[in-house]
Amino acid sequence: MKNKHYLCILPLCALFLFNGKKYDDSVIERLSLIVNVCVEGQECGAKAAASSASSEVKPAIKIILSEGSEHIVKMLNSGDGGNMIFEPAVIKVSKGDTIHFKAIDMAHNSATIDGMIPSGASEWASDLSKDFSIALDAEGVYVYQCDPHAMMAMIGVIQVGEAVNLDEVKAQASKKKSMFVMNANRIDEYLSQL
Repeated sequence: MKNKHYLCILPLCALFLFNGKKYDDSVIERLSLIVNVCVEGQECGAKAAASSASSEVKPAIKIILSEGSEHIVKMLNSGDGGNMIFEPAVIKVSKGDTIHFKAIDMAHNSATIDGMIPSGASEWASDLSKDFSIALDAEGVYVYQCDPHAMMAMIGVIQVGEAVNLDEVKAQASKKKSMFVMNANRIDEYLSQL
């Protein structure tokens, strides 16, 4: 074996070794992950800490009837409510109103979810990355999704007139949210606003 010789100027070696340890610590700190393990049906993270600190249950903010007969819902990668979102995510309209889905960000669509629209209502499935409009004539709650991002809970809720099918939609929601890999409680949060 050959001997290897290293040349080290003392102040530089000390600086390198000191900064090396400091650098290692900063890398470890940046790469450390805080992981919360949550059981389905229980709150997780900051919400769990907040709810355990206070026994007071805050009611959901109820949405009010949107004005006018035409309404715009944006399809977004990111919005005020998070990532992969319709904005507004929950809207209340009158029977016969028209919803205009706007493809602000590409690779999104709007499609009804089986069992989560009023009985007798027409289903829809728009093309990807295209604006789409639909007039809603059947009274009740409609839950829709972006097909490519359904696993990320990219969903929206429209209440047309009275929420005549809300119980049925809530029953389906408990089944649907088990398919979400993220934002699993989003559907419950949205329905609580009706």
